[in-house]
Amino acid sequence: MIRTSLCDLLGIEYPIIQGGMAWTSTAKLSAAVSEAGGLGIIGSGHHNADWVREQVKIAKELTSKPFGVNVMMISPHLEQVMEVIIEEKVPVISLGAGNPGKYITRLKEIGTKVIPVVSSVALAQRLEKAGVDAVIAEGMESGGHIGELTTMALVPQVVDALNIPVVAAGGIADGRGLIAALALGAVGVQVGTRFMCAEECEIHDNIKQMVMKAKDRDTTVSGRSTGHPVRSLKNKLTRQYQELEKSNAPVEELEKLGIGRLRNAMIEGDTETGTVACGQVAGLVKKIKPAREIIHEIMEGAEGVFQTLGVK
Repeated sequence: MIRTSLCDLLGIEYPIIQGGMAWTSTAKLSAAVSEAGGLGIIGSGHHNADWVREQVKIAKELTSKPFGVNVMMISPHLEQVMEVIIEEKVPVISLGAGNPGKYITRLKEIGTKVIPVVSSVALAQRLEKAGVDAVIAEGMESGGHIGELTTMALVPQVVDALNIPVVAAGGIADGRGLIAALALGAVGVQVGTRFMCAEECEIHDNIKQMVMKAKDRDTTVSGRSTGHPVRSLKNKLTRQYQELEKSNAPVEELEKLGIGRLRNAMIEGDTETGTVACGQVAGLVKKIKPAREIIHEIMEGAEGVFQTLGVK
């Protein structure tokens, strides 16, 4: 049994966090992951506070185990969403796209574990000084908003720079990825793309099928010119977006093109003009399975690597 300090910190059985993906990680998926021994994360995205409260209450009904909510610091509903998390005493909060410093004291007062996602050593160090409990070092292999460093390069540098636990993310979908992350000094992993094809994930089946058909080079990065690059599966929208970028289209035009596209994909099933946020490990995802089975496969795969290496 592989057990790390992340398990003790979060009160979970396995060192696996499910990524808080907007329009993808609902209470149903997150509760299933938590029930299976990992840490499920509800992706709040740009949803309003009422939606977040509803999802938190559903999660509490579905599991008595720890779960979390991911909050984007650029959300137009940030203040109200934070109040919901504090009022509902959500066990864990993961954060992205900003500095959560002003909220950390209140969150820790109610026992919430604060774990931001970072894409650089400098940001990780600032957040450690602010008092966070751990960080998720996410490489550019991941789906959705990305940084500039790969997981292999980022994780060990963050580990060496901090005194708090580091979770690895980006390009991790199986037991081999978990073992690699542990070898880099991380205490666990965050897995996103693999859980898109969990039975409990409520995204449109068109998108699940698209993910399972994807090969190693089927993702692309758009939006570098705006300062907010996003990795997604190639389609008509990504081609149109990148053509506009090449023609030096105004940022306002690019942002307008992207409005509502993630929902169009994940909820409506639009595989051509929707944003199918997805990581580079899509090529490893071949079947739709229950979240519990996915987690057990990751853990069994990791144990198998240990056996191959002769590690006891």
